[in-house]
Amino acid sequence: MSTFTSYAKCLPLSPFMKLKVLLILLVFSTSSCNFFHKIWKGKKQPEQLSTSTKFGKVLKSKDYEYKLKMANFYFDKKDFRRAQVLYEEVFPVFKGTPQHEDLYYKYAFSHFNQRDYLTAENLYKGYLEVFPNNPRADEVEYLQAYCYYKQSPKAELEQANTIKAIGMMQIYLNNHSNSTRKAEAEDIIKKLQAKLELKESLSAQLYFNVGQFRAAALAYTTLINNYPDSDKGDQYKLMAIKAYYRYANMSIDEKQVERYSKVITEVEDFQDRFPESNLLKEAERYLTLSRNNLKNLNNEQTPQTVGK
Repeated sequence: MSTFTSYAKCLPLSPFMKLKVLLILLVFSTSSCNFFHKIWKGKKQPEQLSTSTKFGKVLKSKDYEYKLKMANFYFDKKDFRRAQVLYEEVFPVFKGTPQHEDLYYKYAFSHFNQRDYLTAENLYKGYLEVFPNNPRADEVEYLQAYCYYKQSPKAELEQANTIKAIGMMQIYLNNHSNSTRKAEAEDIIKKLQAKLELKESLSAQLYFNVGQFRAAALAYTTLINNYPDSDKGDQYKLMAIKAYYRYANMSIDEKQVERYSKVITEVEDFQDRFPESNLLKEAERYLTLSRNNLKNLNNEQTPQTVGK
């Protein structure tokens, strides 16, 4: 700044022109600094360059012992992407050697920690086939089941992986009843079962919403049977009653007596199963409606019977 000021003062110019020159020099100086700062900022820092360069040298190396050593180094540093790349390259080289078990385990774990659960599950499966009696087998069997759990989709979607995860977790519990992971495995099973329950309840609700009342009633009844300990049992039962009632209401006269009688049976079953439910009064409303409808149907049929 002082240099620019001195330079401007030495020029044989009027005070106004000197000030103008000074301002131009200042603008140029600031723009240049910003320009070079952006260039420097866009470049990789020396540490980044050295890390990338070092990994590139490891990849090019023909020394597989060195590559395995560096794979373990990256694994310990939790750089699972680089570790996985190196483990994948040396995997066939060390097959059948003393290093193979640890390499196999860390290779699978590298995929797991990158959330590549499909590949990790397959590697854990392979590990258990090769090393079924290894002390790590307990953990690996749990992680294999956990990979299915992590692949379980939203309740609205197909639940094949959810069902598979429940089965795998249950097998794990059967094989390792004293495992320290028992509580966690049981909690995962409960979460997965809750998802299946939600899936079925959404399907039942869809039947009801589109007017497929008989299908809705059957779906809600299946829900109650499949999940007898659900805290939503009384809700499912009430929805089944509503669906049966609407189904009866829409039926032709010849079928209504039978179908309103079905509603009455369902309400009586509700009274037996859920006597303390907050929904009991609403359920009993359908009992009253169905009985009244049956009386009306009988009254309509009586004159015809007398007339015969």
